Amino acid sequence: MTVIVLIAATLCFRLSGAVLGTARFATWRASAAHGLAVMLVMTAGAHFVPSGVTFMPNHADLVAMVPPFVPFPASVVYLTGVLELAGAVGLVIPATRRPAGICLALLFVLMLPANVHAALAGATLAGEAATPLWQRIPEQVLYIAVALWAADVLGGRSGRTVSAGSASPAL
Repeated sequence: MTVIVLIAATLCFRLSGAVLGTARFATWRASAAHGLAVMLVMTAGAHFVPSGVTFMPNHADLVAMVPPFVPFPASVVYLTGVLELAGAVGLVIPATRRPAGICLALLFVLMLPANVHAALAGATLAGEAATPLWQRIPEQVLYIAVALWAADVLGGRSGRTVSAGSASPAL
């Protein structure tokens, strides 16, 4: 579901840039940053949902995902929710997009053991089995890659320009 949200939001933002001329979404990189931010707001919300709510993942579900070696699992779930929200805000502000993307990639790496534990331990989310490991790891790699790409750390030509005065002379 989260991959679908990421892709759909990114496509909607890019379409807005291409068809409506919305300058903020003029590039795929910026659209992906905003798409990832939408996905993060959605996933972060589950970190704060009371245990009685059963139509979506809730705080208790996420606490059950935390591996036994992590101390204070309930607090860690709240903290990761706050970090996801902060990362989402950082992604939509161009001046903070790069550090936010790098920090989110690190957060996704740190959260991978919880995703592996959930898949192997048979954890449930909203009463349904957690995503299987064969799907969960590629999803996590995708989120890391999108965060780094949107932050202009990975791939292709940089969105930054070089001023004429700082360009090196051609040899």
